[in-house]
Amino acid sequence: MKFSVLIISLLFTSLSYADYSRDQAMTVTNLNGIDIAYTTAGDASAPPILMVMGLTGSHRLWGEDFVNGLVDGGYRVILFDNRDTGKSARLQAMGEPTLWWEMLKNTVGLDVNAPYSLNDMAADAIAVMDELDIEKAHIVGASMGGMIAQIIAAEYPQRTETLVSIMSTTGAPHLPTASDEASGDLLEIGDATQEEGVAKMHDIGIYPGSLPRQLMAIISAGDRSEQVKTITVPTLVLHGEDDPLLPLPHGQHTHELIEGSKFISFSGMGHDMPAVVVPKLVGAMTTHFAQFAQ
Repeated sequence: MKFSVLIISLLFTSLSYADYSRDQAMTVTNLNGIDIAYTTAGDASAPPILMVMGLTGSHRLWGEDFVNGLVDGGYRVILFDNRDTGKSARLQAMGEPTLWWEMLKNTVGLDVNAPYSLNDMAADAIAVMDELDIEKAHIVGASMGGMIAQIIAAEYPQRTETLVSIMSTTGAPHLPTASDEASGDLLEIGDATQEEGVAKMHDIGIYPGSLPRQLMAIISAGDRSEQVKTITVPTLVLHGEDDPLLPLPHGQHTHELIEGSKFISFSGMGHDMPAVVVPKLVGAMTTHFAQFAQ
């Protein structure tokens, strides 16, 4: 089975750190009626960062370099597996939308079948904070996780210290579409069926079975520009200059809509966070967090 370089490259080269390991134990608890798995890294008394991963990805995709870079910066990192991924509940019982049919419906302006929404996933993230008695955190999201993070910042500003939106989008219809290759690579993940190949994907942190439901959550959310405009928390928007899935204007539009936000683009970064860029991302984020420390 050919793995998508686009998605798998989210897995960073790992170094040896004393604190966080991507294989460390997780706690699984029922939140909002669904089993959600979470784990933490860093000093429990340090300022918390809640990390929200993207489409089909478990927390493992953040990688040890990224998480430990934030821990070394003096932060407590909260990691969890979105519903339908990792050690959180798989939701096949909610149904599996037929992608070609749902995409056709969306093209002609009909509502799509979304078993759950991005707002539901944002509520899961807030429930993890509640479970850990965290009143307020820096909220960081990548790709679909950035969309969820934007929703948290807009709908739960009292729980959001700052927002970092990485390689994400507002969903505005005027923004450029993904390249054919990027779209094909994404759909290829959803088509993964061979047991050995799926097991390898799971080990990396990719859960192809979740793609139809999570993709419909994104599509059903539509254009979130008006919601994004309401974000008032300090915001940093980070984007790759070579992103083929959500091209650079997606990040620029997010920045334009959020008053007072800061935008940084990175060369050598597509819809991924390669090892060479990780220290730059961590540096930009920790500078942002420190600037707005309470």
